[in-house]
Amino acid sequence: MIREYRTIQEINGPLMVVRKVQDVTYDELAEIELPDGTTRRCKVLEVNGDNAVVQLFEASAGINLKDSKIRFLGHPLELAVSGDMLGRVFNGMGRPIDGGPEILAEEHRDINGLPMNPAARDYPNEFIQTGISTIDGLNTLVRGQKLPIFSGSGLPHAALAAQIARQAKVLGDDAANFAVVFAAIGITFEESDFFVQEFRRTGAIDRTVLFTNLANDPAVERIATPRMALTAAEYLAFEKGMHVLVILTDITNYAEALREVSAAKKEVPGRRGYPGYLYTDLATMYERAGRQLGKPGSITMIPILTMPEDDKTHPIPDLTGYITEGQIILSRELYRKGINPPVDVLPSLSRLKDKGVGPGKTREDHAGTMNQLFAAYSTGKENKELMSILGEAALSPTDLQYAKFADEFEKRYVSQGSDENRSIIETLDLGWELLSLLPKAELKRIKPEYIEKYLPKKEG
Repeated sequence: MIREYRTIQEINGPLMVVRKVQDVTYDELAEIELPDGTTRRCKVLEVNGDNAVVQLFEASAGINLKDSKIRFLGHPLELAVSGDMLGRVFNGMGRPIDGGPEILAEEHRDINGLPMNPAARDYPNEFIQTGISTIDGLNTLVRGQKLPIFSGSGLPHAALAAQIARQAKVLGDDAANFAVVFAAIGITFEESDFFVQEFRRTGAIDRTVLFTNLANDPAVERIATPRMALTAAEYLAFEKGMHVLVILTDITNYAEALREVSAAKKEVPGRRGYPGYLYTDLATMYERAGRQLGKPGSITMIPILTMPEDDKTHPIPDLTGYITEGQIILSRELYRKGINPPVDVLPSLSRLKDKGVGPGKTREDHAGTMNQLFAAYSTGKENKELMSILGEAALSPTDLQYAKFADEFEKRYVSQGSDENRSIIETLDLGWELLSLLPKAELKRIKPEYIEKYLPKKEG
């Protein structure tokens, strides 16, 4: 039975205290009815005896404590899910904002989801093609993986996110069974409009579910948005058998909202003012990605975050790195050189890349060329530093070839623009073209039979 209360005692920012409540539970959804009949939604943050602390999803302005009433709805925040969600745009609370009709729900799901039993997890082992050479060729994304992108303020991570969402696909028989769930968290209206228009321009919207939470929306909605996206992804993956790529941008805005709510609750702060449970909170989101034994679908996740002051040791990238399987790092130095996307290859890492490459997945020579390109680029960068200190004359002819390789690698392999979609075969062939700049004797990390088969023959 739904009871109504007129015992709202106090409002502090987005928080309200309600006295003398009965049978109210943590995370339960509630509605406040104002004297003019309008309603505002909120959720229970804390229950202490017969007192409940609730948090508003909207502004608290205009709420008259004496004449307003609150009713607790008996269930947590839920998302109406259906196969019809594909091609639609929702706000951070899961309401359609594209002018289309309401979703005819096949079911309503708690946005907090259920933790996946570790014993029921299947190992990620199949390749996802993003069309971006630095990811596909060197830091391969595997179905069921969590691979974050660490960016900095002002770097083109929004364009990269849109490019991955547009181009990503699985190869083989499952190609038609692929969907993208895109959640934009705490972004400006211009960014939100960019994502929507970009997906519509390229037709990618037809296989995308888009959630947008704007910077001027309440902080608590920002906390709900990624969970809405993951609930939609779980439904499509584990009920509809689809392979779903979830892109969350920007996790930093999410963590800031968490800090804001924590401060309003007067909780003891942890590192840099973030709540002590930030690690646990991020893990409850990230660990919803994966594959389940006996189910054909999968959830692969790319969280994108901007590192405050480009600091990798900041709590948000630091904790994200612990939970996820690698990271793609964007470089300000490459961005200044005009290289787009400015992926810093050497510190970037995909811990599961070995599981997604090789015969039947990409190509037999993939692992060898990946290792050789990494080694050659690293040597080339070292030689370029030596050249700037000692001068060109101090380097041997082979050292100079490595330095030239590093320049060509950045210009042709790393840089590809936001509209170029390279297949994995094109990426591997381009890698071989660049390796042909080096003496054949230097290719020590590739099997001789692959060198004979794939290395372009020099004319004359």
